[in-house]
Amino acid sequence: MQKTLAPKRMYRSAVSGFLFAGVLLGLTACVQQVEPEADAPKSTVSQRPNVLLILADDLGYSDIQPFGGEIQTPNLDQLAQSGLVLSNFHAHAMCTPTRAMLLTGINNHAAGIGTMAAEQRGGQKGAPGYEAYLRAEVPTIADLLQANGYRTYISGKWDLGGRKDPAFQPQNRGFDESFVLVEGSADHFRNYPALAELPSVTFRHNGEPVSLPEDFYSSVNYTDQMLGFLEQHQQRHNEQPFFAYLSYTAPHYPLQAPDEDIARYSGVYEQGYESIRHQRLLEMKRRGIVANNIEAAPGHPAWPAWSELSDTQKAFEVRRMEVYAAMVEVMDRQIGRVLEALRRSGELDNTLIVFMSDNGAEGGNPLDWADYYTQWATENFDLSLENLGRSNSFAWTGPGWAQVSSTPMGLYKGFMSEGGIRVPAILHWPAGIQRKGVSDSYTHVLDLPATILDLAKTKHPGTRDQGFGQRRLEGRSMKDFLSARNDTVHPSDDVSVWETLDRRAVRQGDWKLVWANQPWGKGLGQWALYHLAADPTELKDVSEQHPQKVEELLSHWRDYVERNQLVLVEEGIDILWSNIRTHYNWSPVPSEAQQREAFGADANVVIASQNQQ
Repeated sequence: MQKTLAPKRMYRSAVSGFLFAGVLLGLTACVQQVEPEADAPKSTVSQRPNVLLILADDLGYSDIQPFGGEIQTPNLDQLAQSGLVLSNFHAHAMCTPTRAMLLTGINNHAAGIGTMAAEQRGGQKGAPGYEAYLRAEVPTIADLLQANGYRTYISGKWDLGGRKDPAFQPQNRGFDESFVLVEGSADHFRNYPALAELPSVTFRHNGEPVSLPEDFYSSVNYTDQMLGFLEQHQQRHNEQPFFAYLSYTAPHYPLQAPDEDIARYSGVYEQGYESIRHQRLLEMKRRGIVANNIEAAPGHPAWPAWSELSDTQKAFEVRRMEVYAAMVEVMDRQIGRVLEALRRSGELDNTLIVFMSDNGAEGGNPLDWADYYTQWATENFDLSLENLGRSNSFAWTGPGWAQVSSTPMGLYKGFMSEGGIRVPAILHWPAGIQRKGVSDSYTHVLDLPATILDLAKTKHPGTRDQGFGQRRLEGRSMKDFLSARNDTVHPSDDVSVWETLDRRAVRQGDWKLVWANQPWGKGLGQWALYHLAADPTELKDVSEQHPQKVEELLSHWRDYVERNQLVLVEEGIDILWSNIRTHYNWSPVPSEAQQREAFGADANVVIASQNQQ
């Protein structure tokens, strides 16, 4: 029986979840307990900070104001100005692998997210590491913090398993209170799937299905739920620190936002890709996000320039970005509500706030995934220009705006280029962070679990460096970096490896080896080498000049493959959702009546131009 989610605020008493058998076994002995003496003042407990982890979905590197964007995000800007901006922070190239690493502290393959759900191919099907859900024996940081005296909360996107088996849902992975979209994406105004292969999507509160209110909008209601959890915490559990994970689905497609928020960006994007990207780069340089001599990576030569688009295409593109910007602004406004609640409760100073995106901006066309997608979208949504952004619309940003969002890097989500894995990140903790401003020291999503557990005085039970089971934490604690005792997080010999859907990258120090399928890369077996200190936007492949360095990094790649038992599909791949031009070819052409309504006095010119094409 479904529960009804009350408009604007709902929380109920916690439903006790069970820890996985593999985690529970020996967990009490493995986790270092930090218990204050019976008469100790609350300040003893407060030495362990609260943690608020805020995750945006498919937000590009340069979209928000602190990173040079024109989208109005004053609350994130406030966090940045009084906190620490990480301008060289890296996630994974896709959402689920990043989320797996963020909650476990181990690489995505060891955690069970070797690839995305339903994307297993060949020998990957049924292979360990390719389950597409968090493996049972892998503890989450919520498991560990919960066992060590923290209250744990999640609101928003889960996407780590549990659609068919509640054992993999967050109430059984360490969270005391949870309100989640179990699947990876959905309509932002209603309970409706954003993927053709899903007949439905599921919202659950502590494992129980709920009905959404009529005024539901994802970013607003996810925030409502988290505020309810924090209010409950203040009333009932104020003697304990909390770990709160606020996992937005904005600005993931389908692009949808309230009309009044979209209207605020009217006219902003009519100048097109190149102009907005140029303005962002100037602002990034002014803010110290990138060096003054940085050169932006060009888009793929098959992508059309703004001037090459028809008037109809431009109209759709403008509207897409207006909606995208509105989604980001609404998310920022909700973050402001949480910050204000923390101020009122007196918890802001002792709360480590982490804001980040899960990967680069989405530049693909989801309707490329399969032939039936276009029919599905046409039959189930109103795809007209005038409806774009509303609850029954289905739209995505496309490569032009994704390249703007990735400024100054190349490519976007799904690629191991910097545009796919380098994301905005901000840390804020007045009581604990001495380092302020902008840091370009290399950091990685795996560093966050290590840091959170370190600051929470909680040991991780991992003992293994390879295979499956209780793996060790793979990131570096940032504790001494945040206190300004160390200038860097990673020594120059540390190695980072990325792989999913066969796209690959290996980084050690300033050297990075990248492989992508054609036409994005050089093709099977052909790796590109970049020296990021001299070439941060990956403009010059120097693999021929440094064959020894290529082989050195390839040895690290082979070691990663062996330690994590990767199952590689070596015959090459055809990832349609990152195609080159279908975004522009697909854009629906509105009827003459729709064009006249949309373009007003210019309608005759637009229609005549369209008829000539």
